[in-house]
Amino acid sequence: MHPFAIDPQGNLFVDLGSATNSCQVQNRTLNSPGIYPCTELETRAGTWRYDANRTGQHFSPAERFATGIRNGEGFAFDAAGGLYVTQHGRDQLSENWPKLYRPEQGPNLPAEELLRVEQGADYGWPECYFDGFQEKLVLAPEYGGDGGKAIGPCAQKRGPIAFFPAHWAPNDLALYDGHQFPDAYRGGAFIAFHGSWNRAPYPQEGYNVVFQPLADGKPSGKFVVFADGFAGAVEEPGRAAHRPTGLAVGPDGALYISDDVHGRIWRVTFSGGAAVTGIEAAPAPSAGSAAAGNVEPPEGIHPDAGAQAAVASLPVPPGATAAQVARGERVYHGQGGGTCEGCHGSNAKGTPLAPDLTRGKWVWGDGSLAAITRTIADGVPNPKEYRSAMPPMGGAQLSHSDLEAVAAYVWALGHQNVH
Repeated sequence: MHPFAIDPQGNLFVDLGSATNSCQVQNRTLNSPGIYPCTELETRAGTWRYDANRTGQHFSPAERFATGIRNGEGFAFDAAGGLYVTQHGRDQLSENWPKLYRPEQGPNLPAEELLRVEQGADYGWPECYFDGFQEKLVLAPEYGGDGGKAIGPCAQKRGPIAFFPAHWAPNDLALYDGHQFPDAYRGGAFIAFHGSWNRAPYPQEGYNVVFQPLADGKPSGKFVVFADGFAGAVEEPGRAAHRPTGLAVGPDGALYISDDVHGRIWRVTFSGGAAVTGIEAAPAPSAGSAAAGNVEPPEGIHPDAGAQAAVASLPVPPGATAAQVARGERVYHGQGGGTCEGCHGSNAKGTPLAPDLTRGKWVWGDGSLAAITRTIADGVPNPKEYRSAMPPMGGAQLSHSDLEAVAAYVWALGHQNVH
């Protein structure tokens, strides 16, 4: 990604995201070591600076302003000209390194970060990641880390000024310089969290806007969820009603929030009067806070409604059973440690990370049950059409019976419209 911002002096700062998750020899693959030194850092994973008033400039390592930032999405400047950037943390600690991390650590590590970016500073990627429980940078397993104890070269790297739960995906940042909101908001950071895709088998999270109080470039309190309920009934990439992605502060002090699912923009204003001085978290979303315009019964619709009937209507592959297809559906959605929906989506219609499994297009085999089973077991280290590799077993610790079941379910999804 290449988000950018221009400061009052005309300096243009631009992000160049990494091409890989953690600079492994084989990207997103079980036990694959990191490339040392990581050659991506020469041209990626950092912030570059240019002159917004000049033409004819060329990209080179000489314009690199800071390094070790895996994917800096949100850019903002404070009143003193300081640059702040939000970083998307790495993925797949427990999936790629199951001997070092428990399954529940994958969805909860590493923390998302708010960085104060200074010239020449190194923020740690790929050798280090920020552990939000220990509140420090620790050595990544690809570079000799032992699951969170070893520090090594990370002691010399620059950590964040604030951090947030793992995999929430901080897509944008706005420092509040308006006067409409209470004074407690002045100088603080609004962050738009696009929402997770890889916290399976645990629930996905994020899909909100938080506020982090700041003073003199440092946190002055804990963050609060400022606005919530964007996703509606299901916080998951394939079914979220809306996903916050952009922020802006208007001349009148209103906060604008954009959504990249249906192109909606919200305008948030304050009308509480001078007596309201504190920072308050948003109330928890109600069951009826799905996308406006949806017509549902007053009691809502259970997210699993109709699921059994849908599975029962799927075809059964030769040599398998309907019970295996039903079990495979449960593994696909995270029971037993499956991680499939994280990349392929809960509706199996694909995401930017992995293909649609319902259209019957088979890239790595002939679509037979044996070929699908082999692809899941071996993984896809070099995908033909997507940027992220699939590790063996999808990065999960699947039993042989679970592998057979999820392969039967994937076959059924891809053959449901075949006549």
